[in-house]
Amino acid sequence: MYKYDQYDQTIVDARVEEFREQVGRRLSGELSEDQFKPLRLMNGLYLQLHAYMLRVAIPYGTLDSRQMRMLAHIARKYDRDYGHFTTRQNLQYNWIKLEDAPDILADLASVEMHAIQTSGNCIRNISSDQFAGAAADEVEDPRPWAELLRQWSTFHPEFSYLPRKFKIAVIASDQDRAAMRLHDIGLQVVRNNKGETGFKFYVGGGMGRTPIVAPLISEFVPATDLLSYTEACLRVYNRYGRRDNIYKARIKILLHEIGADEYRRQVEEEFAHVKTLGLDPPASEFERIAAHFAPPAWESGLPDTVDRSNVDFAQWVDQNVTAHKAPGYAVVTISLKPIDGIPGDASSAQIDLMADLAETYSFDELRVTHAQNIVLPNVRKADLLTMWQKLVDAKLADANIDLVTDIIACPGLDYCSLANARSIPVAQKIAARFADPARQRDIGELKLKISGCINACGHHHAGHIGILGVDRKGTENYQLLLGGSGAEDASLGKIAGPGFDEDGIVDAVERTIEKYRDLRQEGERFLDTYRRVGMDPFKEAIYG
Repeated sequence: MYKYDQYDQTIVDARVEEFREQVGRRLSGELSEDQFKPLRLMNGLYLQLHAYMLRVAIPYGTLDSRQMRMLAHIARKYDRDYGHFTTRQNLQYNWIKLEDAPDILADLASVEMHAIQTSGNCIRNISSDQFAGAAADEVEDPRPWAELLRQWSTFHPEFSYLPRKFKIAVIASDQDRAAMRLHDIGLQVVRNNKGETGFKFYVGGGMGRTPIVAPLISEFVPATDLLSYTEACLRVYNRYGRRDNIYKARIKILLHEIGADEYRRQVEEEFAHVKTLGLDPPASEFERIAAHFAPPAWESGLPDTVDRSNVDFAQWVDQNVTAHKAPGYAVVTISLKPIDGIPGDASSAQIDLMADLAETYSFDELRVTHAQNIVLPNVRKADLLTMWQKLVDAKLADANIDLVTDIIACPGLDYCSLANARSIPVAQKIAARFADPARQRDIGELKLKISGCINACGHHHAGHIGILGVDRKGTENYQLLLGGSGAEDASLGKIAGPGFDEDGIVDAVERTIEKYRDLRQEGERFLDTYRRVGMDPFKEAIYG
Protein backbone atom coordinates (compact mmCIF):
# COMPACT_ATOMS: atom_id res chain seq x y z
CA MET A 1 0.00 0.00 0.00
CA TYR A 2 1.06 3.58 -0.59
CA LYS A 3 3.29 5.23 2.04
CA TYR A 4 3.56 8.97 2.54
CA ASP A 5 6.74 10.68 1.42
CA GLN A 6 8.05 13.88 3.05
CA TYR A 7 5.80 16.04 0.87
CA ASP A 8 2.63 14.11 1.75
CA GLN A 9 3.38 14.33 5.46
CA THR A 10 4.26 18.02 5.32
CA ILE A 11 1.00 18.85 3.53
CA VAL A 12 -1.15 16.93 6.01
CA ASP A 13 0.68 18.30 9.07
CA ALA A 14 0.33 21.85 7.77
CA ARG A 15 -3.41 21.37 7.23
CA VAL A 16 -3.83 20.12 10.81
CA GLU A 17 -2.16 23.21 12.27
CA GLU A 18 -4.10 25.53 9.98
CA PHE A 19 -7.37 23.94 11.12
CA ARG A 20 -6.32 24.05 14.77
CA GLU A 21 -6.02 27.82 14.46
CA GLN A 22 -9.39 28.05 12.70
CA VAL A 23 -11.13 25.99 15.40
CA GLY A 24 -9.59 28.23 18.05
CA ARG A 25 -11.03 31.29 16.32
CA ARG A 26 -14.45 29.64 16.11
CA LEU A 27 -14.44 28.66 19.79
CA SER A 28 -13.43 32.18 20.79
CA GLY A 29 -16.25 33.68 18.75
CA GLU A 30 -13.95 35.41 16.29
CA LEU A 31 -15.52 33.33 13.50
CA SER A 32 -19.28 32.88 13.14
CA GLU A 33 -20.73 29.50 12.16
CA ASP A 34 -21.37 30.80 8.65
CA GLN A 35 -17.74 31.86 8.35
CA PHE A 36 -16.47 28.61 9.87
CA LYS A 37 -18.65 26.24 7.86
CA PRO A 38 -16.59 26.18 4.62
CA LEU A 39 -13.40 25.79 6.66
CA ARG A 40 -14.63 22.78 8.62
CA LEU A 41 -16.13 21.15 5.54
CA MET A 42 -12.72 21.29 3.84
CA ASN A 43 -11.55 19.12 6.75
CA GLY A 44 -14.40 16.62 6.65
CA LEU A 45 -16.25 18.03 9.66
CA TYR A 46 -20.05 18.20 9.41
CA LEU A 47 -22.57 19.56 11.91
CA GLN A 48 -25.36 17.01 12.20
CA LEU A 49 -28.44 16.64 14.39
CA HIS A 50 -26.73 15.95 17.71
CA ALA A 51 -23.03 16.64 17.30
CA TYR A 52 -20.26 17.14 14.78
CA MET A 53 -19.52 14.25 12.43
CA LEU A 54 -15.98 13.69 11.14
CA ARG A 55 -15.48 11.77 7.90
CA VAL A 56 -12.03 10.16 7.58
CA ALA A 57 -10.61 9.42 4.13
CA ILE A 58 -9.51 5.87 3.36
CA PRO A 59 -8.20 6.12 -0.21
CA TYR A 60 -9.54 3.25 -2.36
CA GLY A 61 -10.48 1.56 0.91
CA THR A 62 -6.95 0.33 1.74
CA LEU A 63 -5.36 0.61 5.18
CA ASP A 64 -3.01 -1.29 7.49
CA SER A 65 -3.25 -2.47 11.09
CA ARG A 66 -1.50 0.63 12.44
CA GLN A 67 -4.10 2.86 10.80
CA MET A 68 -6.96 0.59 11.82
CA ARG A 69 -5.84 0.72 15.44
CA MET A 70 -5.75 4.51 15.27
CA LEU A 71 -9.37 4.47 14.13
CA ALA A 72 -10.18 2.33 17.18
CA HIS A 73 -8.24 4.71 19.45
CA ILE A 74 -10.17 7.71 18.17
CA ALA A 75 -13.47 5.88 18.63
CA ARG A 76 -12.59 5.16 22.26
CA LYS A 77 -11.13 8.53 23.17
CA TYR A 78 -13.23 11.00 21.22
CA ASP A 79 -16.45 9.26 20.16
CA ARG A 80 -18.84 6.77 21.75
CA ASP A 81 -16.59 3.76 21.23
CA TYR A 82 -17.51 2.96 17.64
CA GLY A 83 -16.96 4.03 14.05
CA HIS A 84 -19.25 3.83 11.03
CA PHE A 85 -17.82 2.50 7.76
CA THR A 86 -19.46 4.12 4.73
CA THR A 87 -20.39 3.40 1.13
CA ARG A 88 -17.50 5.64 0.00
CA GLN A 89 -14.98 3.29 1.69
CA ASN A 90 -14.48 5.93 4.40
CA LEU A 91 -15.16 5.97 8.14
CA GLN A 92 -17.34 8.42 10.06
CA TYR A 93 -17.45 9.40 13.72
CA ASN A 94 -20.85 10.72 14.76
CA TRP A 95 -20.22 12.26 18.20
CA ILE A 96 -17.26 14.61 17.85
CA LYS A 97 -16.68 17.69 20.00
CA LEU A 98 -15.41 20.67 18.05
CA GLU A 99 -12.56 21.32 20.47
CA ASP A 100 -11.28 17.75 19.89
CA ALA A 101 -11.29 17.90 16.09
CA PRO A 102 -7.71 19.25 15.65
CA ASP A 103 -6.31 16.59 17.99
CA ILE A 104 -8.14 13.89 16.06
CA LEU A 105 -6.71 15.15 12.78
CA ALA A 106 -3.24 15.23 14.36
CA ASP A 107 -3.67 11.63 15.51
CA LEU A 108 -4.73 10.65 12.00
CA ALA A 109 -1.75 12.47 10.49
CA SER A 110 0.59 10.44 12.71
CA VAL A 111 -0.47 7.30 10.78
CA GLU A 112 -0.67 8.84 7.29
CA MET A 113 -4.39 9.57 7.33
CA HIS A 114 -6.54 12.69 7.02
CA ALA A 115 -10.04 14.01 6.30
CA ILE A 116 -9.13 16.25 3.36
CA GLN A 117 -11.64 16.35 0.49
CA THR A 118 -14.14 14.08 2.22
CA SER A 119 -16.58 16.97 1.89
CA GLY A 120 -17.20 19.98 -0.32
CA ASN A 121 -17.55 20.57 -4.05
CA CYS A 122 -14.31 18.87 -4.96
CA ILE A 123 -13.06 15.45 -6.06
CA ARG A 124 -13.88 13.14 -3.15
CA ASN A 125 -12.18 9.95 -1.99
CA ILE A 126 -11.19 7.80 -5.00
CA SER A 127 -12.88 4.42 -4.58
CA SER A 128 -11.97 1.03 -6.02
CA ASP A 129 -12.60 -2.71 -5.95
CA GLN A 130 -12.15 -4.02 -2.42
CA PHE A 131 -10.54 -7.18 -3.87
CA ALA A 132 -7.95 -5.19 -5.85
CA GLY A 133 -4.57 -6.90 -6.06
CA ALA A 134 -6.00 -10.23 -4.95
CA ALA A 135 -8.92 -10.80 -7.32
CA ALA A 136 -8.53 -13.73 -9.66
CA ASP A 137 -10.45 -11.94 -12.42
CA GLU A 138 -8.64 -8.56 -12.61
CA VAL A 139 -6.48 -7.32 -15.50
CA GLU A 140 -4.10 -5.76 -12.99
CA ASP A 141 -4.23 -4.04 -9.62
CA PRO A 142 -6.27 -0.85 -10.13
CA ARG A 143 -5.02 0.84 -6.96
CA PRO A 144 -1.82 2.37 -8.40
CA TRP A 145 -4.02 4.17 -10.92
CA ALA A 146 -6.38 5.23 -8.12
CA GLU A 147 -3.39 6.54 -6.18
CA LEU A 148 -2.15 8.47 -9.21
CA LEU A 149 -5.59 10.07 -9.50
CA ARG A 150 -5.60 10.82 -5.77
CA GLN A 151 -2.28 12.65 -5.97
CA TRP A 152 -3.40 14.56 -9.08
CA SER A 153 -6.75 15.56 -7.56
CA THR A 154 -5.72 16.51 -4.02
CA PHE A 155 -5.72 20.32 -3.79
CA HIS A 156 -6.07 20.56 -7.57
CA PRO A 157 -6.39 24.35 -7.98
CA GLU A 158 -8.90 24.25 -10.83
CA PHE A 159 -11.17 21.65 -9.24
CA SER A 160 -11.28 22.77 -5.61
CA TYR A 161 -14.61 24.55 -6.14
CA LEU A 162 -16.53 22.53 -8.69
CA PRO A 163 -20.24 23.09 -9.33
CA ARG A 164 -20.87 20.10 -7.05
CA LYS A 165 -19.08 17.18 -5.38
CA PHE A 166 -17.35 14.75 -7.73
CA LYS A 167 -16.77 11.02 -7.30
CA ILE A 168 -14.43 8.71 -9.21
CA ALA A 169 -14.15 4.90 -9.07
CA VAL A 170 -11.50 2.65 -10.64
CA ILE A 171 -11.91 -1.09 -11.25
CA ALA A 172 -9.92 -3.62 -13.29
CA SER A 173 -12.25 -6.54 -13.95
CA ASP A 174 -15.45 -7.17 -15.85
CA GLN A 175 -17.18 -7.86 -12.55
CA ASP A 176 -17.95 -4.49 -11.00
CA ARG A 177 -17.69 -4.60 -7.21
CA ALA A 178 -17.55 -0.79 -6.79
CA ALA A 179 -20.74 0.49 -8.50
CA MET A 180 -18.43 2.12 -11.04
CA ARG A 181 -21.15 3.21 -13.48
CA LEU A 182 -22.97 5.11 -10.74
CA HIS A 183 -20.07 7.54 -10.32
CA ASP A 184 -19.36 10.90 -11.92
CA ILE A 185 -16.43 9.17 -13.62
CA GLY A 186 -16.10 5.41 -13.67
CA LEU A 187 -12.89 3.88 -14.98
CA GLN A 188 -12.29 0.27 -15.96
CA VAL A 189 -8.71 -0.82 -16.58
CA VAL A 190 -8.61 -2.81 -19.82
CA ARG A 191 -6.10 -4.00 -22.40
CA ASN A 192 -6.45 -3.55 -26.14
CA ASN A 193 -5.64 -6.14 -28.78
CA LYS A 194 -1.97 -5.10 -28.61
CA GLY A 195 -1.82 -5.83 -24.89
CA GLU A 196 -1.55 -2.14 -23.99
CA THR A 197 -3.14 -0.91 -20.77
CA GLY A 198 -5.86 1.71 -20.98
CA PHE A 199 -9.24 2.71 -19.61
CA LYS A 200 -12.88 2.58 -20.48
CA PHE A 201 -14.28 5.97 -19.44
CA TYR A 202 -17.84 6.13 -18.16
CA VAL A 203 -18.97 9.67 -17.29
CA GLY A 204 -22.13 11.13 -15.81
CA GLY A 205 -23.44 8.47 -13.46
CA GLY A 206 -24.85 9.02 -10.02
CA MET A 207 -27.74 8.48 -7.66
CA GLY A 208 -29.50 11.12 -5.58
CA ARG A 209 -32.50 13.09 -6.82
CA THR A 210 -31.85 12.22 -10.49
CA PRO A 211 -30.31 8.73 -10.73
CA ILE A 212 -28.45 7.99 -13.97
CA VAL A 213 -26.27 5.10 -15.14
CA ALA A 214 -23.13 6.59 -16.73
CA PRO A 215 -22.80 6.26 -20.51
CA LEU A 216 -19.56 5.09 -22.10
CA ILE A 217 -17.63 8.16 -23.29
CA SER A 218 -14.47 6.43 -24.51
CA GLU A 219 -13.87 2.76 -25.25
CA PHE A 220 -10.11 3.06 -24.75
CA VAL A 221 -7.99 5.88 -23.34
CA PRO A 222 -4.31 4.88 -23.25
CA ALA A 223 -2.77 4.77 -19.79
CA THR A 224 -0.31 7.47 -20.87
CA ASP A 225 -3.27 9.84 -21.32
CA LEU A 226 -5.14 9.09 -18.09
CA LEU A 227 -4.64 12.39 -16.28
CA SER A 228 -5.00 14.54 -19.38
CA TYR A 229 -8.25 12.87 -20.40
CA THR A 230 -9.64 13.02 -16.86
CA GLU A 231 -8.65 16.68 -16.68
CA ALA A 232 -10.47 17.33 -19.95
CA CYS A 233 -13.61 15.62 -18.61
CA LEU A 234 -13.56 17.81 -15.53
CA ARG A 235 -12.75 21.02 -17.41
CA VAL A 236 -15.83 20.66 -19.58
CA TYR A 237 -17.94 20.05 -16.49
CA ASN A 238 -16.35 22.92 -14.57
CA ARG A 239 -17.01 25.24 -17.49
CA TYR A 240 -20.67 24.41 -18.08
CA GLY A 241 -21.91 22.77 -14.87
CA ARG A 242 -24.80 24.58 -13.20
CA ARG A 243 -23.87 26.68 -10.18
CA ASP A 244 -27.23 28.41 -9.86
CA ASN A 245 -29.21 25.29 -8.88
CA ILE A 246 -27.84 22.69 -6.47
CA TYR A 247 -30.28 20.09 -7.80
CA LYS A 248 -28.94 20.46 -11.35
CA ALA A 249 -25.25 20.88 -10.53
CA ARG A 250 -23.90 17.35 -10.98
CA ILE A 251 -22.14 16.29 -14.17
CA LYS A 252 -24.90 13.77 -14.88
CA ILE A 253 -27.29 16.69 -15.47
CA LEU A 254 -24.87 18.30 -17.90
CA LEU A 255 -24.63 15.08 -19.90
CA HIS A 256 -28.38 14.62 -19.77
CA GLU A 257 -28.95 18.12 -21.12
CA ILE A 258 -26.33 18.26 -23.89
CA GLY A 259 -26.17 14.54 -24.63
CA ALA A 260 -23.29 12.08 -24.39
CA ASP A 261 -22.20 12.68 -27.98
CA GLU A 262 -21.85 16.44 -27.55
CA TYR A 263 -20.09 16.00 -24.22
CA ARG A 264 -17.71 13.50 -25.85
CA ARG A 265 -17.00 15.95 -28.67
CA GLN A 266 -16.17 18.75 -26.25
CA VAL A 267 -13.97 16.47 -24.12
CA GLU A 268 -12.00 15.34 -27.17
CA GLU A 269 -11.53 18.98 -28.20
CA GLU A 270 -10.40 19.93 -24.70
CA PHE A 271 -8.16 16.87 -24.45
CA ALA A 272 -6.29 17.89 -27.61
CA HIS A 273 -5.33 21.09 -25.79
CA VAL A 274 -4.72 19.61 -22.34
CA LYS A 275 -2.41 16.95 -23.76
CA THR A 276 0.00 19.71 -24.84
CA LEU A 277 0.40 20.87 -21.21
CA GLY A 278 2.50 17.94 -20.04
CA LEU A 279 0.20 16.87 -17.19
CA ASP A 280 0.72 13.13 -17.58
CA PRO A 281 3.61 11.89 -15.46
CA PRO A 282 6.64 10.06 -16.86
CA ALA A 283 6.57 6.30 -16.70
CA SER A 284 9.09 6.41 -13.85
CA GLU A 285 6.62 8.24 -11.61
CA PHE A 286 3.88 5.68 -12.15
CA GLU A 287 6.42 2.91 -11.54
CA ARG A 288 7.36 4.61 -8.26
CA ILE A 289 3.71 4.58 -7.17
CA ALA A 290 3.09 1.04 -8.44
CA ALA A 291 6.05 -0.27 -6.43
CA HIS A 292 4.07 0.47 -3.26
CA PHE A 293 1.45 -2.03 -4.44
CA ALA A 294 3.75 -4.95 -5.23
CA PRO A 295 2.10 -8.26 -4.30
CA PRO A 296 2.97 -9.55 -0.83
CA ALA A 297 5.30 -12.50 -0.41
CA TRP A 298 2.73 -15.21 -1.09
CA GLU A 299 4.04 -18.65 -0.23
CA SER A 300 4.06 -21.43 -2.79
CA GLY A 301 3.07 -25.03 -2.23
CA LEU A 302 0.32 -24.23 0.28
CA PRO A 303 -2.67 -26.56 0.64
CA ASP A 304 -5.50 -25.35 -1.55
CA THR A 305 -8.32 -27.11 0.26
CA VAL A 306 -10.34 -26.26 3.37
CA ASP A 307 -11.55 -28.66 6.07
CA ARG A 308 -15.34 -28.22 5.96
CA SER A 309 -16.28 -30.66 8.74
CA ASN A 310 -17.57 -27.81 10.93
CA VAL A 311 -20.93 -26.96 9.36
CA ASP A 312 -21.08 -23.36 10.60
CA PHE A 313 -17.55 -22.72 9.37
CA ALA A 314 -18.32 -24.28 6.00
CA GLN A 315 -21.34 -22.01 5.57
CA TRP A 316 -19.20 -18.98 6.42
CA VAL A 317 -16.60 -20.07 3.86
CA ASP A 318 -19.29 -20.47 1.21
CA GLN A 319 -20.69 -16.99 1.82
CA ASN A 320 -17.79 -14.80 2.97
CA VAL A 321 -14.71 -16.28 1.28
CA THR A 322 -13.79 -15.48 -2.34
CA ALA A 323 -11.30 -16.94 -4.80
CA HIS A 324 -7.78 -15.49 -4.74
CA LYS A 325 -5.32 -15.24 -7.62
CA ALA A 326 -2.63 -17.12 -5.62
CA PRO A 327 -3.09 -20.85 -4.90
CA GLY A 328 -3.53 -21.60 -1.22
CA TYR A 329 -4.92 -18.12 -0.43
CA ALA A 330 -8.39 -16.67 -0.09
CA VAL A 331 -10.06 -13.27 0.15
CA VAL A 332 -12.14 -12.94 3.34
CA THR A 333 -15.00 -10.49 3.81
CA ILE A 334 -15.89 -9.72 7.42
CA SER A 335 -19.55 -8.83 7.78
CA LEU A 336 -20.41 -5.70 9.77
CA LYS A 337 -24.10 -6.63 9.53
CA PRO A 338 -25.05 -8.58 12.67
CA ILE A 339 -28.78 -9.21 12.97
CA ASP A 340 -29.17 -6.93 16.00
CA GLY A 341 -26.57 -4.34 14.93
CA ILE A 342 -26.30 -1.17 12.87
CA PRO A 343 -25.05 -1.72 9.29
CA GLY A 344 -21.45 -0.58 8.94
CA ASP A 345 -20.81 0.04 12.64
CA ALA A 346 -17.91 -1.54 14.52
CA SER A 347 -16.85 -1.06 18.13
CA SER A 348 -13.32 -0.02 19.00
CA ALA A 349 -12.67 -3.57 20.28
CA GLN A 350 -13.87 -5.04 16.99
CA ILE A 351 -11.77 -2.59 14.99
CA ASP A 352 -8.72 -3.55 17.05
CA LEU A 353 -9.49 -7.24 16.55
CA MET A 354 -9.70 -6.79 12.78
CA ALA A 355 -6.36 -4.97 12.89
CA ASP A 356 -4.85 -7.89 14.79
CA LEU A 357 -6.22 -10.38 12.26
CA ALA A 358 -4.83 -8.38 9.37
CA GLU A 359 -1.41 -8.22 10.97
CA THR A 360 -1.38 -11.94 11.77
CA TYR A 361 -3.13 -13.46 8.78
CA SER A 362 -3.29 -10.97 5.87
CA PHE A 363 0.10 -9.33 5.36
CA ASP A 364 -0.99 -6.37 7.49
CA GLU A 365 -3.62 -5.11 5.07
CA LEU A 366 -7.38 -4.44 5.24
CA ARG A 367 -9.95 -3.02 2.86
CA VAL A 368 -13.21 -1.17 3.44
CA THR A 369 -15.94 -2.15 0.99
CA HIS A 370 -18.60 0.09 -0.53
CA ALA A 371 -21.10 -2.34 1.03
CA GLN A 372 -19.88 -1.28 4.51
CA ASN A 373 -17.93 -4.43 5.32
CA ILE A 374 -14.22 -5.17 5.84
CA VAL A 375 -11.97 -7.36 3.68
CA LEU A 376 -8.78 -9.22 4.55
CA PRO A 377 -7.37 -9.71 1.05
CA ASN A 378 -4.56 -12.26 1.51
CA VAL A 379 -5.43 -15.04 3.94
CA ARG A 380 -3.92 -18.54 3.73
CA LYS A 381 -6.64 -21.16 3.41
CA ALA A 382 -4.91 -23.10 6.16
CA ASP A 383 -5.58 -20.18 8.55
CA LEU A 384 -9.25 -19.71 7.76
CA LEU A 385 -10.63 -21.92 10.54
CA THR A 386 -8.51 -20.33 13.27
CA MET A 387 -9.37 -16.85 12.06
CA TRP A 388 -13.08 -17.67 11.85
CA GLN A 389 -13.05 -18.82 15.47
CA LYS A 390 -11.63 -15.45 16.52
CA LEU A 391 -14.33 -13.70 14.48
CA VAL A 392 -16.99 -15.79 16.21
CA ASP A 393 -15.69 -14.67 19.60
CA ALA A 394 -15.83 -11.02 18.47
CA LYS A 395 -19.37 -11.35 17.00
CA LEU A 396 -18.01 -10.70 13.52
CA ALA A 397 -18.70 -14.09 11.93
CA ASP A 398 -22.12 -13.56 10.33
CA ALA A 399 -22.17 -15.64 7.13
CA ASN A 400 -24.39 -13.25 5.20
CA ILE A 401 -22.34 -11.45 2.54
CA ASP A 402 -24.64 -10.53 -0.40
CA LEU A 403 -27.65 -12.07 1.35
CA VAL A 404 -30.79 -10.24 2.45
CA THR A 405 -29.38 -9.26 5.87
CA ASP A 406 -26.18 -7.77 4.37
CA ILE A 407 -28.05 -4.46 4.21
CA ILE A 408 -26.50 -1.17 3.13
CA ALA A 409 -28.00 1.68 5.16
CA CYS A 410 -27.17 5.33 5.69
CA PRO A 411 -27.28 6.82 9.23
CA GLY A 412 -30.67 8.36 8.41
CA LEU A 413 -32.69 10.58 10.71
CA ASP A 414 -31.03 9.12 13.80
CA TYR A 415 -28.00 11.28 12.97
CA CYS A 416 -28.20 13.15 9.67
CA SER A 417 -29.65 16.65 9.44
CA LEU A 418 -30.54 16.07 5.76
CA ALA A 419 -32.56 12.90 6.33
CA ASN A 420 -36.36 12.67 6.17
CA ALA A 421 -36.69 9.25 7.79
CA ARG A 422 -34.79 6.74 9.86
CA SER A 423 -32.86 3.99 8.10
CA ILE A 424 -31.32 2.07 10.98
CA PRO A 425 -34.52 0.76 12.65
CA VAL A 426 -35.87 -0.40 9.28
CA ALA A 427 -32.63 -2.28 8.55
CA GLN A 428 -32.73 -3.89 11.98
CA LYS A 429 -36.35 -5.00 11.63
CA ILE A 430 -35.75 -6.49 8.18
CA ALA A 431 -32.64 -8.29 9.44
CA ALA A 432 -34.60 -9.69 12.38
CA ARG A 433 -37.41 -10.84 10.06
CA PHE A 434 -34.90 -12.79 7.94
CA ALA A 435 -32.55 -13.84 10.74
CA ASP A 436 -32.78 -17.57 10.02
CA PRO A 437 -29.53 -18.43 8.17
CA ALA A 438 -31.18 -21.27 6.24
CA ARG A 439 -33.88 -18.91 4.98
CA GLN A 440 -31.27 -16.38 3.89
CA ARG A 441 -29.34 -19.00 1.94
CA ASP A 442 -32.52 -20.27 0.30
CA ILE A 443 -33.35 -16.73 -0.90
CA GLY A 444 -29.81 -16.38 -2.25
CA GLU A 445 -28.11 -13.23 -3.50
CA LEU A 446 -30.30 -10.24 -2.71
CA LYS A 447 -28.84 -6.78 -2.26
CA LEU A 448 -31.08 -4.61 -0.10
CA LYS A 449 -30.22 -0.93 0.31
CA ILE A 450 -31.86 1.79 2.41
CA SER A 451 -31.58 5.60 2.25
CA GLY A 452 -33.17 8.04 4.67
CA CYS A 453 -33.50 10.76 2.01
CA ILE A 454 -33.28 11.43 -1.70
CA ASN A 455 -29.51 12.05 -1.50
CA ALA A 456 -29.18 8.25 -1.67
CA CYS A 457 -26.19 7.71 0.62
CA GLY A 458 -27.60 4.21 1.14
CA HIS A 459 -27.59 3.55 -2.64
CA HIS A 460 -31.29 2.61 -2.67
CA HIS A 461 -31.52 3.15 -6.45
CA ALA A 462 -28.95 0.35 -6.92
CA GLY A 463 -30.58 -2.20 -4.64
CA HIS A 464 -32.19 -5.35 -5.98
CA ILE A 465 -34.66 -4.14 -3.38
CA GLY A 466 -34.29 -0.48 -2.44
CA ILE A 467 -36.01 1.52 0.27
CA LEU A 468 -36.25 5.32 0.30
CA GLY A 469 -37.41 7.17 3.38
CA VAL A 470 -39.44 10.30 2.65
CA ASP A 471 -41.45 12.84 4.64
CA ARG A 472 -45.21 12.63 4.10
CA LYS A 473 -46.81 15.57 5.91
CA GLY A 474 -44.50 15.18 8.89
CA THR A 475 -44.67 11.38 8.97
CA GLU A 476 -41.89 8.99 7.99
CA ASN A 477 -42.89 7.05 4.89
CA TYR A 478 -40.95 4.42 2.97
CA GLN A 479 -41.03 3.82 -0.78
CA LEU A 480 -40.15 0.38 -2.15
CA LEU A 481 -38.00 0.12 -5.29
CA LEU A 482 -37.27 -3.04 -7.25
CA GLY A 483 -34.75 -4.02 -9.91
CA GLY A 484 -31.68 -1.89 -9.22
CA SER A 485 -28.06 -3.01 -9.52
CA GLY A 486 -24.71 -1.34 -8.97
CA ALA A 487 -22.78 -4.19 -10.58
CA GLU A 488 -21.64 -4.68 -14.16
CA ASP A 489 -25.33 -5.13 -15.07
CA ALA A 490 -26.06 -1.66 -13.67
CA SER A 491 -29.71 -0.62 -13.55
CA LEU A 492 -31.93 1.71 -11.55
CA GLY A 493 -34.70 0.49 -9.29
CA LYS A 494 -38.31 1.45 -10.01
CA ILE A 495 -40.82 2.54 -7.39
CA ALA A 496 -43.39 -0.22 -6.85
CA GLY A 497 -46.21 2.05 -5.70
CA PRO A 498 -47.45 3.95 -2.63
CA GLY A 499 -45.20 4.02 0.42
CA PHE A 500 -45.51 2.37 3.82
CA ASP A 501 -44.90 3.10 7.47
CA GLU A 502 -41.96 1.47 9.26
CA ASP A 503 -43.64 -1.86 9.97
CA GLY A 504 -45.47 -1.83 6.66
CA ILE A 505 -42.25 -1.61 4.63
CA VAL A 506 -40.87 -4.67 6.43
CA ASP A 507 -44.02 -6.62 5.54
CA ALA A 508 -43.81 -5.36 1.95
CA VAL A 509 -40.22 -6.59 1.65
CA GLU A 510 -41.25 -10.00 2.92
CA ARG A 511 -44.17 -10.22 0.46
CA THR A 512 -41.81 -9.23 -2.35
CA ILE A 513 -39.30 -11.91 -1.44
CA GLU A 514 -41.92 -14.61 -1.03
CA LYS A 515 -43.28 -13.76 -4.47
CA TYR A 516 -39.78 -14.16 -5.86
CA ARG A 517 -39.53 -17.60 -4.27
CA ASP A 518 -42.80 -18.57 -5.96
CA LEU A 519 -41.71 -17.28 -9.38
CA ARG A 520 -38.01 -18.10 -9.58
CA GLN A 521 -36.57 -20.61 -11.98
CA GLU A 522 -33.54 -22.79 -11.39
CA GLY A 523 -30.45 -20.70 -10.62
CA GLU A 524 -32.20 -17.33 -10.72
CA ARG A 525 -31.30 -14.55 -8.33
CA PHE A 526 -34.03 -12.15 -7.21
CA LEU A 527 -32.77 -9.64 -9.79
CA ASP A 528 -32.92 -12.23 -12.59
CA THR A 529 -36.51 -13.16 -11.76
CA TYR A 530 -37.57 -9.52 -11.54
CA ARG A 531 -36.04 -8.75 -14.93
CA ARG A 532 -37.74 -11.78 -16.47
CA VAL A 533 -41.28 -11.21 -15.15
CA GLY A 534 -41.32 -7.44 -14.58
CA MET A 535 -42.96 -5.37 -11.86
CA ASP A 536 -46.62 -6.44 -12.16
CA PRO A 537 -46.51 -9.81 -10.33
CA PHE A 538 -44.58 -8.22 -7.46
CA LYS A 539 -46.89 -5.21 -7.33
CA GLU A 540 -49.90 -7.50 -7.04
CA ALA A 541 -48.23 -9.44 -4.23
CA ILE A 542 -47.28 -6.26 -2.40
CA TYR A 543 -50.53 -4.34 -2.69
CA GLY A 544 -53.13 -7.04 -3.40
